[in-house]
Amino acid sequence: MFEELTLLQLQQFWWIIISLLGGLFGFIMFVQGGQTLLGRVAKGDETYKTMLINSLGRKWELGFTTLVLFGGALFAAFPLFYSTSFGGAYWVWMAILFCFIIQAVSYEYRKKPNNFLGQKVYETFLFINGSLGVILLGVAIATFFSGSAFSVDENNFSHWHTSIRGLEALSSIFNLSLGFALFFLVRILGALYFINNIDNETIRKRAIKSIKIDMPIFLVFFLLFLSLLFTKTGFAYDENLKIYMQEYKYLINFLEMPFVLGMFIIGILMVVIAVFLTIHFNKTCCIKTGGLGVVLTVMALFLNVGFNNTSYYPSSFDLQSSLTIINSSGSHYTLTVMSYVSLMVPFVLAYIFYAWMQMDKVKITKEEIEDPHTHTY
Repeated sequence: MFEELTLLQLQQFWWIIISLLGGLFGFIMFVQGGQTLLGRVAKGDETYKTMLINSLGRKWELGFTTLVLFGGALFAAFPLFYSTSFGGAYWVWMAILFCFIIQAVSYEYRKKPNNFLGQKVYETFLFINGSLGVILLGVAIATFFSGSAFSVDENNFSHWHTSIRGLEALSSIFNLSLGFALFFLVRILGALYFINNIDNETIRKRAIKSIKIDMPIFLVFFLLFLSLLFTKTGFAYDENLKIYMQEYKYLINFLEMPFVLGMFIIGILMVVIAVFLTIHFNKTCCIKTGGLGVVLTVMALFLNVGFNNTSYYPSSFDLQSSLTIINSSGSHYTLTVMSYVSLMVPFVLAYIFYAWMQMDKVKITKEEIEDPHTHTY
Protein backbone atom coordinates (compact mmCIF):
# COMPACT_ATOMS: atom_id res chain seq x y z
CA MET A 1 0.00 0.00 0.00
CA PHE A 2 2.46 2.68 1.15
CA GLU A 3 5.20 1.28 -1.11
CA GLU A 4 3.24 2.52 -4.11
CA LEU A 5 3.36 6.14 -2.94
CA THR A 6 6.07 8.44 -4.26
CA LEU A 7 8.58 10.01 -1.88
CA LEU A 8 6.81 13.37 -2.18
CA GLN A 9 3.46 11.80 -1.32
CA LEU A 10 4.98 10.15 1.74
CA GLN A 11 6.53 13.46 2.81
CA GLN A 12 3.18 15.18 2.45
CA PHE A 13 1.42 12.36 4.31
CA TRP A 14 3.78 12.70 7.25
CA TRP A 15 3.51 16.46 7.36
CA ILE A 16 -0.27 16.05 7.62
CA ILE A 17 0.18 13.64 10.54
CA ILE A 18 2.59 16.02 12.26
CA SER A 19 0.17 18.91 11.71
CA LEU A 20 -2.66 16.89 13.27
CA LEU A 21 -0.55 15.91 16.28
CA GLY A 22 0.54 19.54 16.67
CA GLY A 23 -3.10 20.58 16.69
CA LEU A 24 -4.00 17.96 19.29
CA PHE A 25 -1.13 19.05 21.49
CA GLY A 26 -2.27 22.66 21.16
CA PHE A 27 -5.66 21.62 22.53
CA ILE A 28 -4.32 19.52 25.39
CA MET A 29 -2.25 22.48 26.54
CA PHE A 30 -5.42 23.59 28.32
CA VAL A 31 -3.66 21.87 31.22
CA GLN A 32 -0.89 24.47 31.09
CA GLY A 33 -3.46 27.23 30.79
CA GLY A 34 -5.38 25.97 33.78
CA GLN A 35 -2.21 25.91 35.86
CA THR A 36 -1.81 29.67 35.41
CA LEU A 37 -5.38 30.24 36.66
CA LEU A 38 -4.98 28.62 40.06
CA GLY A 39 -4.55 31.94 41.86
CA ARG A 40 -7.28 33.75 39.95
CA VAL A 41 -9.93 31.03 40.26
CA ALA A 42 -9.09 29.57 43.71
CA LYS A 43 -8.27 32.96 45.29
CA GLY A 44 -6.36 31.40 48.18
CA ASP A 45 -8.98 28.79 49.09
CA GLU A 46 -7.04 25.53 49.50
CA THR A 47 -10.04 23.31 48.79
CA TYR A 48 -10.79 25.09 45.53
CA LYS A 49 -7.11 24.98 44.57
CA THR A 50 -6.96 21.24 45.22
CA MET A 51 -10.09 20.76 43.10
CA LEU A 52 -8.48 22.66 40.22
CA ILE A 53 -5.16 20.85 40.45
CA ASN A 54 -6.84 17.44 40.62
CA SER A 55 -8.97 18.32 37.61
CA LEU A 56 -5.80 19.08 35.65
CA GLY A 57 -3.79 16.30 37.26
CA ARG A 58 -6.02 13.66 35.71
CA LYS A 59 -5.18 14.95 32.21
CA TRP A 60 -1.58 16.17 32.19
CA GLU A 61 -0.21 12.74 31.24
CA LEU A 62 -2.35 12.76 28.08
CA GLY A 63 -0.49 15.90 27.07
CA PHE A 64 2.83 14.14 27.50
CA THR A 65 1.57 11.24 25.38
CA THR A 66 0.66 13.62 22.57
CA LEU A 67 3.92 15.55 22.92
CA VAL A 68 5.94 12.33 22.62
CA LEU A 69 3.93 11.35 19.53
CA PHE A 70 4.45 14.77 17.97
CA GLY A 71 8.18 14.93 18.73
CA GLY A 72 8.77 11.32 17.71
CA ALA A 73 6.98 11.73 14.40
CA LEU A 74 8.87 14.93 13.62
CA PHE A 75 12.20 13.34 14.50
CA ALA A 76 11.62 10.17 12.48
CA ALA A 77 10.06 11.76 9.40
CA PHE A 78 12.21 14.90 9.16
CA PRO A 79 15.49 14.13 10.95
CA LEU A 80 17.37 17.09 9.47
CA PHE A 81 14.96 19.49 11.19
CA TYR A 82 15.50 17.72 14.47
CA SER A 83 19.29 17.82 14.22
CA THR A 84 19.30 21.44 13.04
CA SER A 85 16.83 22.92 15.50
CA PHE A 86 17.47 20.85 18.61
CA GLY A 87 21.20 20.71 17.92
CA GLY A 88 21.45 24.47 17.33
CA ALA A 89 18.71 26.29 19.24
CA TYR A 90 19.26 24.12 22.26
CA TRP A 91 18.93 26.87 24.90
CA VAL A 92 15.34 27.60 23.97
CA TRP A 93 14.49 23.89 23.65
CA MET A 94 16.24 23.06 26.93
CA ALA A 95 14.27 25.83 28.63
CA ILE A 96 11.03 24.36 27.23
CA LEU A 97 12.06 20.86 28.32
CA PHE A 98 12.89 22.11 31.82
CA CYS A 99 9.47 23.75 32.09
CA PHE A 100 7.78 20.45 31.25
CA ILE A 101 9.97 18.42 33.60
CA ILE A 102 9.04 20.55 36.60
CA GLN A 103 5.37 20.07 35.70
CA ALA A 104 5.65 16.30 36.06
CA VAL A 105 7.58 16.65 39.32
CA SER A 106 5.02 19.07 40.72
CA TYR A 107 2.00 16.83 40.21
CA GLU A 108 3.89 13.91 41.72
CA TYR A 109 5.30 15.63 44.82
CA ARG A 110 3.04 18.61 45.61
CA LYS A 111 1.06 16.68 48.23
CA LYS A 112 3.78 14.28 49.35
CA PRO A 113 4.25 14.43 53.13
CA ASN A 114 7.44 16.10 54.35
CA ASN A 115 8.50 17.30 50.90
CA PHE A 116 11.39 19.69 51.54
CA LEU A 117 10.45 22.27 48.89
CA GLY A 118 6.93 22.82 50.13
CA GLN A 119 3.57 22.95 48.39
CA LYS A 120 3.91 26.59 47.29
CA VAL A 121 7.12 25.88 45.38
CA TYR A 122 5.49 23.13 43.34
CA GLU A 123 2.52 25.38 42.58
CA THR A 124 5.00 28.00 41.36
CA PHE A 125 6.55 25.33 39.13
CA LEU A 126 3.10 24.67 37.64
CA PHE A 127 2.71 28.37 36.89
CA ILE A 128 6.15 28.50 35.25
CA ASN A 129 5.24 25.51 33.07
CA GLY A 130 1.97 27.13 32.04
CA SER A 131 3.41 30.57 31.37
CA LEU A 132 7.09 30.54 30.42
CA GLY A 133 6.89 27.06 28.89
CA VAL A 134 3.92 27.96 26.69
CA ILE A 135 5.30 31.34 25.59
CA LEU A 136 8.67 29.81 24.68
CA LEU A 137 6.94 27.05 22.74
CA GLY A 138 4.89 29.61 20.82
CA VAL A 139 8.04 31.60 20.03
CA ALA A 140 9.80 28.44 18.82
CA ILE A 141 6.88 27.56 16.53
CA ALA A 142 6.83 31.13 15.17
CA THR A 143 10.38 30.62 13.86
CA PHE A 144 8.83 28.19 11.36
CA PHE A 145 7.64 31.36 9.62
CA SER A 146 10.29 33.92 10.59
CA GLY A 147 13.46 31.83 10.27
CA SER A 148 16.54 31.14 12.37
CA ALA A 149 20.27 31.83 11.97
CA PHE A 150 21.66 28.47 10.85
CA SER A 151 23.36 26.91 7.87
CA VAL A 152 23.59 23.36 6.59
CA ASP A 153 26.70 22.15 4.75
CA GLU A 154 27.00 19.61 1.94
CA ASN A 155 27.23 16.77 4.48
CA ASN A 156 23.97 17.87 6.15
CA PHE A 157 25.83 19.07 9.22
CA SER A 158 24.10 22.12 10.64
CA HIS A 159 25.81 25.14 12.17
CA TRP A 160 24.17 27.75 14.38
CA HIS A 161 25.34 31.32 13.99
CA THR A 162 24.26 33.06 17.18
CA SER A 163 25.85 32.67 20.59
CA ILE A 164 22.57 32.51 22.54
CA ARG A 165 21.39 29.41 20.65
CA GLY A 166 17.75 30.06 19.87
CA LEU A 167 16.98 32.65 22.54
CA GLU A 168 17.48 35.36 19.91
CA ALA A 169 13.95 34.48 18.74
CA LEU A 170 12.67 36.35 21.80
CA SER A 171 13.76 39.64 20.23
CA SER A 172 11.16 39.38 17.43
CA ILE A 173 7.74 41.00 17.87
CA PHE A 174 6.34 38.50 15.37
CA ASN A 175 7.57 35.53 17.42
CA LEU A 176 6.44 37.04 20.71
CA SER A 177 2.98 37.81 19.32
CA LEU A 178 2.38 34.11 18.71
CA GLY A 179 3.91 33.18 22.05
CA PHE A 180 1.60 35.48 24.00
CA ALA A 181 -1.42 34.63 21.83
CA LEU A 182 -0.85 30.96 22.65
CA PHE A 183 -0.45 31.79 26.35
CA PHE A 184 -3.82 33.53 26.60
CA LEU A 185 -5.49 30.95 24.35
CA VAL A 186 -4.57 28.05 26.62
CA ARG A 187 -5.77 30.07 29.63
CA ILE A 188 -9.16 30.37 27.92
CA LEU A 189 -9.15 26.63 27.23
CA GLY A 190 -8.18 25.96 30.85
CA ALA A 191 -11.14 28.00 32.09
CA LEU A 192 -13.50 26.22 29.67
CA TYR A 193 -12.19 22.91 30.95
CA PHE A 194 -12.78 23.85 34.61
CA ILE A 195 -16.36 24.84 33.78
CA ASN A 196 -16.93 21.46 32.12
CA ASN A 197 -15.09 19.24 34.60
CA ILE A 198 -15.85 20.72 38.03
CA ASP A 199 -19.28 20.86 39.63
CA ASN A 200 -18.95 24.07 41.63
CA GLU A 201 -20.81 27.33 41.05
CA THR A 202 -18.12 29.57 42.51
CA ILE A 203 -15.40 28.09 40.31
CA ARG A 204 -17.69 28.35 37.28
CA LYS A 205 -18.36 32.06 37.85
CA ARG A 206 -14.69 32.84 38.43
CA ALA A 207 -13.67 30.87 35.33
CA ILE A 208 -16.18 32.82 33.21
CA LYS A 209 -14.83 36.08 34.62
CA SER A 210 -11.33 34.93 33.72
CA ILE A 211 -12.40 34.23 30.12
CA LYS A 212 -13.87 37.74 29.86
CA ILE A 213 -10.46 39.15 30.80
CA ASP A 214 -8.29 36.85 28.70
CA MET A 215 -10.32 36.73 25.48
CA PRO A 216 -9.78 40.40 24.45
CA ILE A 217 -6.05 40.15 25.24
CA PHE A 218 -5.79 36.95 23.20
CA LEU A 219 -7.50 38.63 20.25
CA VAL A 220 -5.05 41.56 20.37
CA PHE A 221 -2.00 39.30 20.19
CA PHE A 222 -3.57 36.86 17.72
CA LEU A 223 -4.69 39.60 15.34
CA LEU A 224 -1.23 41.17 15.61
CA PHE A 225 0.29 37.81 14.68
CA LEU A 226 -2.08 37.39 11.73
CA SER A 227 -1.49 40.92 10.44
CA LEU A 228 2.27 40.39 10.55
CA LEU A 229 1.93 36.92 9.02
CA PHE A 230 -0.27 37.94 6.11
CA THR A 231 1.93 40.91 5.19
CA LYS A 232 5.15 38.96 5.67
CA THR A 233 7.61 38.11 2.90
CA GLY A 234 7.92 34.33 3.08
CA PHE A 235 10.35 31.62 2.08
CA ALA A 236 9.35 29.76 -1.09
CA TYR A 237 11.15 27.33 -3.38
CA ASP A 238 10.92 26.59 -7.08
CA GLU A 239 10.95 23.32 -9.04
CA ASN A 240 14.74 23.14 -8.61
CA LEU A 241 14.35 23.47 -4.82
CA LYS A 242 16.03 26.87 -4.90
CA ILE A 243 14.81 29.04 -2.03
CA TYR A 244 13.65 32.58 -2.79
CA MET A 245 11.71 35.30 -1.00
CA GLN A 246 8.08 35.83 -1.99
CA GLU A 247 5.88 38.70 -0.85
CA TYR A 248 2.71 37.78 1.06
CA LYS A 249 3.73 34.13 0.86
CA TYR A 250 1.64 32.87 3.79
CA LEU A 251 -1.47 34.78 2.71
CA ILE A 252 -1.00 33.39 -0.79
CA ASN A 253 -0.68 29.89 0.66
CA PHE A 254 -4.10 30.18 2.29
CA LEU A 255 -5.66 31.58 -0.87
CA GLU A 256 -4.15 28.83 -3.04
CA MET A 257 -5.16 26.13 -0.56
CA PRO A 258 -8.85 26.95 0.12
CA PHE A 259 -9.38 23.74 2.10
CA VAL A 260 -6.66 24.79 4.56
CA LEU A 261 -8.08 28.32 4.68
CA GLY A 262 -11.49 26.85 5.43
CA MET A 263 -10.04 24.79 8.30
CA PHE A 264 -8.38 27.91 9.67
CA ILE A 265 -11.51 30.08 9.54
CA ILE A 266 -13.78 27.35 10.95
CA GLY A 267 -11.29 26.69 13.76
CA ILE A 268 -11.19 30.36 14.78
CA LEU A 269 -14.99 30.63 14.63
CA MET A 270 -15.40 27.54 16.82
CA VAL A 271 -13.19 29.07 19.53
CA VAL A 272 -15.15 32.34 19.39
CA ILE A 273 -18.48 30.48 19.47
CA ALA A 274 -17.34 28.38 22.45
CA VAL A 275 -16.45 31.51 24.40
CA PHE A 276 -19.69 33.26 23.39
CA LEU A 277 -21.92 30.35 24.44
CA THR A 278 -20.07 29.97 27.74
CA ILE A 279 -20.30 33.64 28.69
CA HIS A 280 -23.80 34.48 27.46
CA PHE A 281 -25.65 31.17 27.73
CA ASN A 282 -23.78 29.49 30.63
CA LYS A 283 -22.97 26.40 28.54
CA THR A 284 -20.66 23.93 30.29
CA CYS A 285 -19.64 21.72 27.36
CA CYS A 286 -17.81 24.27 25.20
CA ILE A 287 -14.34 22.89 25.87
CA LYS A 288 -15.18 20.34 23.14
CA THR A 289 -16.14 23.01 20.60
CA GLY A 290 -13.24 25.25 21.51
CA GLY A 291 -10.81 22.34 21.64
CA LEU A 292 -11.74 21.14 18.16
CA GLY A 293 -11.42 24.72 16.95
CA VAL A 294 -7.86 24.89 18.30
CA VAL A 295 -6.98 21.58 16.64
CA LEU A 296 -8.21 22.85 13.25
CA THR A 297 -6.52 26.25 13.60
CA VAL A 298 -3.11 24.92 14.63
CA MET A 299 -3.25 22.16 12.04
CA ALA A 300 -4.04 24.73 9.33
CA LEU A 301 -1.05 26.86 10.35
CA PHE A 302 1.28 23.85 10.10
CA LEU A 303 -0.14 22.93 6.70
CA ASN A 304 0.28 26.52 5.55
CA VAL A 305 3.98 26.61 6.39
CA GLY A 306 4.77 23.11 5.11
CA PHE A 307 2.85 22.88 1.83
CA ASN A 308 2.60 24.90 -1.39
CA ASN A 309 6.38 25.01 -2.02
CA THR A 310 7.15 26.64 1.33
CA SER A 311 10.15 26.26 3.61
CA TYR A 312 8.82 25.18 7.01
CA TYR A 313 12.10 25.98 8.78
CA PRO A 314 13.80 28.84 6.93
CA SER A 315 17.34 30.07 7.46
CA SER A 316 17.82 33.80 7.93
CA PHE A 317 21.60 33.30 7.66
CA ASP A 318 21.85 31.26 4.47
CA LEU A 319 18.73 31.20 2.34
CA GLN A 320 19.61 27.95 0.57
CA SER A 321 20.04 26.14 3.88
CA SER A 322 16.32 26.53 4.59
CA LEU A 323 14.53 23.25 5.29
CA THR A 324 11.55 21.96 3.34
CA ILE A 325 9.59 18.74 3.61
CA ILE A 326 11.54 17.60 0.53
CA ASN A 327 15.14 18.23 1.60
CA SER A 328 14.83 17.34 5.29
CA SER A 329 12.91 14.06 5.29
CA GLY A 330 13.97 10.48 5.69
CA SER A 331 14.32 8.10 2.77
CA HIS A 332 11.47 6.47 0.88
CA TYR A 333 12.11 3.22 2.75
CA THR A 334 12.13 4.95 6.15
CA LEU A 335 8.91 6.85 5.50
CA THR A 336 7.25 3.72 4.12
CA VAL A 337 8.07 1.69 7.22
CA MET A 338 6.96 4.58 9.44
CA SER A 339 3.71 4.85 7.52
CA TYR A 340 2.81 1.31 8.55
CA VAL A 341 3.70 2.20 12.14
CA SER A 342 1.45 5.26 11.82
CA LEU A 343 -1.52 2.91 11.53
CA MET A 344 -1.20 2.61 15.32
CA VAL A 345 -1.85 6.33 15.81
CA PRO A 346 -5.66 5.93 15.72
CA PHE A 347 -5.37 3.37 18.52
CA VAL A 348 -3.32 5.80 20.61
CA LEU A 349 -5.87 8.53 19.98
CA ALA A 350 -8.66 6.09 20.87
CA TYR A 351 -6.84 5.35 24.14
CA ILE A 352 -6.64 9.07 24.89
CA PHE A 353 -10.36 9.48 24.15
CA TYR A 354 -11.28 6.42 26.25
CA ALA A 355 -9.14 7.51 29.19
CA TRP A 356 -10.65 11.00 28.98
CA MET A 357 -14.21 9.67 29.03
CA GLN A 358 -13.49 7.35 31.95
CA MET A 359 -11.98 10.13 34.02
CA ASP A 360 -14.85 12.51 33.22
CA LYS A 361 -17.72 10.16 34.00
CA VAL A 362 -18.32 12.06 37.24
CA LYS A 363 -17.49 15.73 37.71
CA ILE A 364 -15.17 16.78 40.52
CA THR A 365 -17.01 18.07 43.59
CA LYS A 366 -15.97 19.75 46.81
CA GLU A 367 -17.23 16.78 48.81
CA GLU A 368 -15.04 14.37 46.85
CA ILE A 369 -11.90 16.44 47.42
CA GLU A 370 -12.61 16.81 51.15
CA ASP A 371 -13.04 13.03 51.50
CA PRO A 372 -9.88 11.78 53.28
CA HIS A 373 -10.01 8.54 51.27
CA THR A 374 -9.78 10.31 47.92
CA HIS A 375 -6.40 10.42 46.20
CA THR A 376 -5.40 14.01 45.52
CA TYR A 377 -2.47 15.59 43.71
